[in-house]
Amino acid sequence: MAPRIGIGYDSHRLAEGRRLVLGGVEIPHDKGLSGHSDADVLTHAIIDALLGSCGLGDLGDHFPPSEEQWRDADSIDLLRVVIGMLPGSVVNVDATIVCEQPRLAEHRSAMQSLLSEVLSAPVSVKATTNEGMGAIGRGEGIACTAAVLVET
Repeated sequence: MAPRIGIGYDSHRLAEGRRLVLGGVEIPHDKGLSGHSDADVLTHAIIDALLGSCGLGDLGDHFPPSEEQWRDADSIDLLRVVIGMLPGSVVNVDATIVCEQPRLAEHRSAMQSLLSEVLSAPVSVKATTNEGMGAIGRGEGIACTAAVLVET
């Protein structure tokens, strides 16, 4: 058995008329994230970290936005597909969401619970702001980083 680490990153613009989904949980907000799928930056960052940990490419390799079958896809379903590709099991996940609004503290436990259940591993979700700096600080989008440990 060999431990393998992976790091993932994702960001999407906020847009009118979209649902805001983070870690598979719908968050009440006046805007959602724009993207080909549900644009769940938390789940996308975790997917990229998992794929990277095992040298399996990235999200775009497996679920390209040029393919209509992935339009409005539920990112939790994409995560389940990726788990099936892994040559081992997930040990743990640590992720940080960066956004100015909405406040995510009351939603963290739901995100952690759902992701932990899907991954069969502990998941820690943290949230921070960008202190008003850059596009994220202006409230134009949301970003996320994730680190994973996979035992192969």
